[in-house]
Amino acid sequence: MSETNVVKTVCGYCGTGCGLILEVENNRIMKIRGDKDAPVNKGQTCVKGAFAYEYVHAKNRLTAPLIRKAGELVETTWEEAYQFIVEKLTSIKTNFGAKSISLFACARSTNESNYVTQKFMRTAIGSNNIDGCNRT
Repeated sequence: MSETNVVKTVCGYCGTGCGLILEVENNRIMKIRGDKDAPVNKGQTCVKGAFAYEYVHAKNRLTAPLIRKAGELVETTWEEAYQFIVEKLTSIKTNFGAKSISLFACARSTNESNYVTQKFMRTAIGSNNIDGCNRT
């Protein structure tokens, strides 16, 4: 019989910072509930915070970058993946201009990550075309 551990944490799904209590068994999250002592959410959780934890243990979760070669997605190194991105963005910017590139930021990211994202788009790419689901 395995022991269930209770772990207090902060939800990583968005930037709100809700307090969560995880029930962990055999190093696997079994249940999540809101932390009633957390000042942000006072025990409440959204659907994502309460039920989206299963992706952590998903068998089909990506563990390496993929690049399409000859019509098939194949694993590659991070170096090759970054080089591919650089070449594609440079080509698009050269051929169509900076404003042809846009970026969709993620509400799951921290404020710091979203800040760096917009800074990258405005300084490195030269585009203000940024959107995100956190404005809805």
